[in-house]
Amino acid sequence: MKNMVASCNRLIEFSFRAKEKIKDPFNDIEFSAKFTSPSGKTRIVPGFWDSGNVWRIRYSSDEAGIHTFETSSVPSIKGLSGEKGECKIIKNKNEKNPLYKYGGLTVSNSKITYANGKDFFWLGDTWWMGLCKRLTKDGFKTLTRDRTEKGFTVVQIVAGLYPDMNWYDPRGMGEGGFPYKKDFSTVNPQYFKAADWRIQFLCNSGIVPCVVGSWGYYLKLTGIEKMKKHWRYIVARWGAYPCVWCIAGETIMPYYLSETRQQDMDFQKKGWTEVVEYVKNIDPFSRPITTHPTNLGHEQIENPELLDINMLQTGHGSHTSFEHTWASIDKAKKACPEKPIIIGEVNYEGIGEACRQEIQRICFWGSMLSGASGFTYGANGIWQINTEQKPYGPSPHGRSWGDTPWEQAYKLPGSLHLSIGKQILFRMNWQKLVPCREKLVVEDEKSCIFAAEIPDQIMIIYVGPPAFSSGFKEISGLKQNCAYELSFIDPKDGRIKKKMKLQSDKNGRVSLEQHFWRMVPIWQDWLLTVKEKQ
Repeated sequence: MKNMVASCNRLIEFSFRAKEKIKDPFNDIEFSAKFTSPSGKTRIVPGFWDSGNVWRIRYSSDEAGIHTFETSSVPSIKGLSGEKGECKIIKNKNEKNPLYKYGGLTVSNSKITYANGKDFFWLGDTWWMGLCKRLTKDGFKTLTRDRTEKGFTVVQIVAGLYPDMNWYDPRGMGEGGFPYKKDFSTVNPQYFKAADWRIQFLCNSGIVPCVVGSWGYYLKLTGIEKMKKHWRYIVARWGAYPCVWCIAGETIMPYYLSETRQQDMDFQKKGWTEVVEYVKNIDPFSRPITTHPTNLGHEQIENPELLDINMLQTGHGSHTSFEHTWASIDKAKKACPEKPIIIGEVNYEGIGEACRQEIQRICFWGSMLSGASGFTYGANGIWQINTEQKPYGPSPHGRSWGDTPWEQAYKLPGSLHLSIGKQILFRMNWQKLVPCREKLVVEDEKSCIFAAEIPDQIMIIYVGPPAFSSGFKEISGLKQNCAYELSFIDPKDGRIKKKMKLQSDKNGRVSLEQHFWRMVPIWQDWLLTVKEKQ
């Protein structure tokens, strides 16, 4: 153990063997190690049982130098308690992976950044059942590489207690079986061993795993104390990776066929609050915590201050979800102004034979220009891992959400268009944008027209497709009697297709001289930039 070396922020693992027979390792033993960094900072890192008499501790740090540790177990077990060791953490000047170069994510001043303060752009994808064996290793590689090439930075993925199925449904099996015995009496390390590779592959590809511990309704099956053990196991196995913790999916939603819905919701809201507090207390790496909601994240637990990120789910009704999405962002900003907002689920592309690529663009641009800090895309067929050989099939309520195979779904154009949206925002110092729709004169306030600006530098305006946007008449809040350049950027490819000169009046206003849809090169949605002409 004394010669173990790792680069900054990369995982290092220590193995231990219990020298006594333990009847029930998962439930009877609590194993951990106290690490001391070169600067004297101490952390209690939970360990985990990995089958047989083998236990492991996983650790990472951004501080170079010699780190020492001493293990302990409750109760005290030979081979697990009092073991001492050290490791050397070194700086790697050639590190290319941003998660290891800059460190895992943190939240401060309502922004999500890497640990070193560098801005992080949350462009997520939804692979709820991505740890199931129905998605093969080769398939997982294919999907990851495609999303990496497109600039996705987060994958939302569930740790074995999946949505849309009964517990022990064969569709939820991983390569190592199910994560627990059917009665939740003990863990199955083989499930998590197989899942380890996938979590590591995401991180090594520069993608942050947003690990969803469980779908919300499982809390009634496990009970609060067993769910805490589940979360301790997750933190012990994956906390040294640059993860984000999503405490539960659809946190307070009861089981689909529940006959005691309000009672279940009350229990889940109280219980998940207790679990969030527990995870914050035991995680030595202080990974950001959020929860995937039925609507607004801050409404899912009793103390929203425990959450670092306010995640929203705003509907799958195509254009009928728009108004609710913008209203939800506004409500979340007012309720928790210090917390970054992430759109965690809206309008899976292809769901209901709808929500095409233009719907994806509207949701992305409308959210980002309205104050969201990030956006998670989803494609129907990927989240439930439909395969070409066998569609996922029906939910517990008897209806299927669709049979598009993931092998086709990952090629849908919406994911590319959002990737291009991220590239456009990156060119514009997106982190400094301030919503400013009030500076637009729009005939129909429900039109999908949005604006944000970096004051005195640039205004960005998104005008949705003609079917959803009308009556764009005027831009205000500009400098008086000043020349501006208006550029038309195609949100499908990021290219400027047209430029125009504008002149503001003595009130800092520009009236569009002709109907907006006569000005555009093509009859579609457009991204406009307004800059002072140099």
